[in-house]
Amino acid sequence: MDFWKPLLLLQLLILSSSKCSSQSTSKQNVILLLADDAGFEMGAYLNKYCQTPNLDKLARSGLLFNNAFTSVSSCSPSRAQLLTGQASHTNGMYGLHQGVHNFNVLPEVTSSLPNELRKQSGGRVLSGIIGKKHVGGATNFKFDYEQTEEQHSINQIGRNITLIKQYARDFLSKAKNDGSPFFLVVGFHDPHRCGHITPQFGEFCERWGSGEEGMGSIPDWKPIYYDWRNLDVPAWLPNTDVVRKELAAQYMTISRLDQGVGLVLRELESLGLANETLIIYTSDNGPPFPGGRTNLYEHGIRSPLIIKSPEKAARHGETSAAMVSLLDIYPSVLDALQLPLPNATTFSGKSLLPVLHDEPPAKENDAVFGSHNYHEITMAYPMRMIRNRRYKLIHNLNYWANFPIDQDFYTSPTFQQILNATINKQQLPWYRTLLQYYQRPEWELYDIKVDSLERVNLVDKPKYSATLKQLRQQLYQWQIDTKDPWRCAPHAVLQEQGVFKKNPVCLTLGHEALQRPKRTLLTQYEEYVIV
Repeated sequence: MDFWKPLLLLQLLILSSSKCSSQSTSKQNVILLLADDAGFEMGAYLNKYCQTPNLDKLARSGLLFNNAFTSVSSCSPSRAQLLTGQASHTNGMYGLHQGVHNFNVLPEVTSSLPNELRKQSGGRVLSGIIGKKHVGGATNFKFDYEQTEEQHSINQIGRNITLIKQYARDFLSKAKNDGSPFFLVVGFHDPHRCGHITPQFGEFCERWGSGEEGMGSIPDWKPIYYDWRNLDVPAWLPNTDVVRKELAAQYMTISRLDQGVGLVLRELESLGLANETLIIYTSDNGPPFPGGRTNLYEHGIRSPLIIKSPEKAARHGETSAAMVSLLDIYPSVLDALQLPLPNATTFSGKSLLPVLHDEPPAKENDAVFGSHNYHEITMAYPMRMIRNRRYKLIHNLNYWANFPIDQDFYTSPTFQQILNATINKQQLPWYRTLLQYYQRPEWELYDIKVDSLERVNLVDKPKYSATLKQLRQQLYQWQIDTKDPWRCAPHAVLQEQGVFKKNPVCLTLGHEALQRPKRTLLTQYEEYVIV
C-alpha cells in the first residue's frame, strides 16, 4: 500500500496542475471597443431589427454578459471610470470634460490604465487610443499613441470607420513590429446624437458620410437604411411614430459602428494578433432617450458587454448572468497583462477573467453600485444607487429640484413631442408623465423582477422595510469605502478635517425639524450628531 501513495500523490499533483493551468491566463493584449450611448440594439441581445453581424459574431465566439452595468450614466465620467477603476465621486470626473463643463479627474489620480501600464512594465506595454477620448488630462491619461478629438474633428475620428481602420492598422503594426504587448481603446462616436449641433447630418449623424448629396462618403461604410414603419418601439419609450423615426436613425449609426468593429477586428486577424488578444465590447452609458442616459434607471445603466478570450479553454458562445460593473474593466485589463493593482488606490471592481472560465454561483444579494453627479455643468442632480439581482435602490440627493434635461436630448424629436404634448395637455402613449419624470422622491425602491419598468416605488411599503434598510446600509458602506464626498448629503454635512480627521461625522442640517408639507424625509442615518 505504501508503494501506491507516491503515485497517487503524483497523479493528484498532475491533475491539480492541469486544473490550475486551464483556469489561469497567459499574458494577453487587450482591445476595448467602446460605443457612445449604445444600449442593446444588436441581434446578440435579441433586437430583431438592428443589423449587427460583426457584434453578433463576436458574441458567438465570446462571452455575452446579461447583467453588466455602468456605475455612472454620463460620457466623460464613464470613460474615466473605465480608465481609473474608480467611481466618479472618487476620481473627480463629476461631469462632462469639454467646453464650459470643464470637469477633470483630481490631480492625484495618476494611476490611469495607460499611465499604470507604462509605469509597471517599464514602457514595454504599448497603450493607444483611437476615436473619442473625452477625458482630457494629458498627464492623467497619457497614452503612447493617440488619434482622438484632440487631433481631429470628432466625426472624422469617431464615425469615419475607414480612418479608424487605418489608425488601428498603424497602431497594431507598430505593436507587432516592436514585439510589444498592448492595450488599445477604440472609442466610436456612434450612435451619439448630433442633431442639436449639425442637424443637416440627421439626428444621429446617420447621413454623415453616407454618400448622399453633400454628405461626403466613408469608403468602407455600406449604409443600411431602416424603414421606421416596420419597427417596434421598446416598452420603455413612447409608442409613437416620432420615436420610430428616431430609432431608424439610431439603428443606422449602430450598423455603422458594427461595420467599424468588423474592420478593426479584421486588422487584428490579418496581423496575426487575434490569438493573443482579449477583446472587450461595451458602451459608456445607455441611449439618449427618456429614462436612458443621465439616469440610474435600468436603461441608463445597463450595459452591453461582450468579452472574447483568446484562450481555447475559456467560455465561447455562452452567456453569463454574473453581476458585473464597468468598474471591473480596469482590474481585468491589468489581470490580462499580468500586472497587479496599484497600491493605496480606492477600487471597488474585480477582474472578470475568472468568469471567462467558470460561471460564479448566483447569490440574491450580488450587487453593483452607481454614482452620478452631473452631466452638463448646469445639471446638478447627484444620485447614488445599489442594484442587486432583484431590487434597486436610488437615492436622489437633490430631490427637491426637477430632474434636469441635457441639451442634445432636449432638442430631440422624442423629447420635444413629450414636452409639447404635456404643455398642450394631449395624450401620449408613454407609461410616465413628464411631471413624474421631473419630480422624483428622495428614495426610489423597485422590485426589478416584477417591475422592470420601475413604475411602483416600494419605499413606503412596510413589507419592504427590511429590504430597504439592508440596501441603505450596503449603499452607505460603499460610499464610505469609496470616499464619497456626498455621503452625508442631503440632510447633513460631512466633517472630516480638524478634530474630525480621525473620526469623520455627518452633522445635521436640521431638515427633520422643518416639517415641509407633502415631503417625506427618509435618510440613511438612524440619528444625527448635533454640535
